[in-house]
Amino acid sequence: MSAPPTAPAPPGAPTAHRGLRRFRAPQPPTPERCELCGAPLADHDHRHLVDTKRRALACACTPCALLFERPGAGAGQFRTVPGRYLTDPDHTIDTATWDLLQIPVGVAFFLKNTDLDRLVALYPSPAGATESELDPGTWGTVLGATTLARLLEPDVEALLLRRSQSAVDCFLVPVDICYELVGRMRLLWQGFDGGAEARTALADFFARVASRAHPPREADRP
Repeated sequence: MSAPPTAPAPPGAPTAHRGLRRFRAPQPPTPERCELCGAPLADHDHRHLVDTKRRALACACTPCALLFERPGAGAGQFRTVPGRYLTDPDHTIDTATWDLLQIPVGVAFFLKNTDLDRLVALYPSPAGATESELDPGTWGTVLGATTLARLLEPDVEALLLRRSQSAVDCFLVPVDICYELVGRMRLLWQGFDGGAEARTALADFFARVASRAHPPREADRP
């Protein structure tokens, strides 16, 4: 059975480029290749670049990823998605603060879009990444409750929030894993609330994020 058609990306969101098809459709029979130099990518855990002009994510081999990690490389078209995962155990985002977002699901992520020169708020849905229409000033109120917002690298990192019954988890993560989550939810979503399989996948995803995240260290601060 073929994969469902891809919904248009919301303004400011990197498109689910062919490098991320593995998150929402069966793996293709031919190996993926670096989208810059064409080198084959032998594993499924390769790096990604943000193409800031096309607003797309591109697969990259290690040498190409390192090339655009160098100081000063961020001024060009491509930026390497970093690999850091941070958590803020002292954040003051609570369920009442979350309610200000008026987001219909329990997960949202925020990224700084340099091309649009503004913050973009998105959440997973059966149609893919959906942009929140809420006033950006409200987002600022919510994000002001965590120090991670000040550490966020534009275009390549996202602030990822998840509401549970009694608390809100807050992480700074590579932006590509947010689109991994969007793709998996789109593929697994059933019914009004996503269904049991989607909820299990969501719990597993956040367990992996939490296991990799640590509070900011001195090297993480500007």
